[in-house]
Amino acid sequence: MPELPEVETVRRGLVPVMEGAVVERLEARRADLRWPLPERFAERMKSRKIERLRRRAKYLLADLAGGETLIMHLGMSGSFRVLLGNEETSPGEFMYPRAKASNHDHVVFHMQPRATVTFNDPRRFGAMLIGETARLDEHALFKGLGPEPLSDELNVAYLADTCAGRKTSLKAALLDQRVVAGLGNIYVSEALHLAHLSPKKAAGILADRKGAPADAAKRLVPAIKKVITAAIEAGGSSLRDHRKTDGELGMFQHRFRVYDRDGAKCPTRGCKGKIRAIVQNARSTYYCPACQR
Repeated sequence: MPELPEVETVRRGLVPVMEGAVVERLEARRADLRWPLPERFAERMKSRKIERLRRRAKYLLADLAGGETLIMHLGMSGSFRVLLGNEETSPGEFMYPRAKASNHDHVVFHMQPRATVTFNDPRRFGAMLIGETARLDEHALFKGLGPEPLSDELNVAYLADTCAGRKTSLKAALLDQRVVAGLGNIYVSEALHLAHLSPKKAAGILADRKGAPADAAKRLVPAIKKVITAAIEAGGSSLRDHRKTDGELGMFQHRFRVYDRDGAKCPTRGCKGKIRAIVQNARSTYYCPACQR
């Protein structure tokens, strides 16, 4: 499943051909993906201008003229291909090599000015829905979502207040989309290591007895922002074949401090520990028992 930096990489790759352009026509080659496609999808998208292409958590949002928003999710194997003239590019492939088989090309946007954007999804866990732009925060997918990791709303006071008294683990709390939107397994492990916090500690350690931000919160918030910023700048992580719009591989996996490095020496200066892999809530966690306490 792509995490926030991978989705942001895809968004940035699609902006030049979709933002400000008009959907001349749309092909919906099947009736559903993870969920049914919008009713009269092709008809509703015809001649609609995409005024803005943005992201919320792990969703791509195309704000359409007329007050509606196309909600897109990449699922586990979804990817976009862009055909501009005779040149084809891929704005962010991740986890799996992009499927070439045309039978997995489920939605095709024919854009004006001339460009073709194809959504390919072999496993069909992706999604496309349409919602009312002004009420998007009330949509079932977004209602109750926490702040974006790079927003001003994610600060030490917010995180301490939200996690005060929580007995669930730090790892589980940060993966809770109601606490922070868009954080996933890879980047939570990376941020906790950078902040020198054990993923097994209770989330309540982020606040002191009076509910004020503890030192742990003051270390964790900048660590989250630093890790996410670096991952976006690197074009995401290529666990198999993630590629940016220009065809280059996303490179953040070469900067992993702990993720997928079980048994490796801890990169913290002066630490003699080794990275250990454990399972928390059915997800792999990587951390250093020596410096993350």
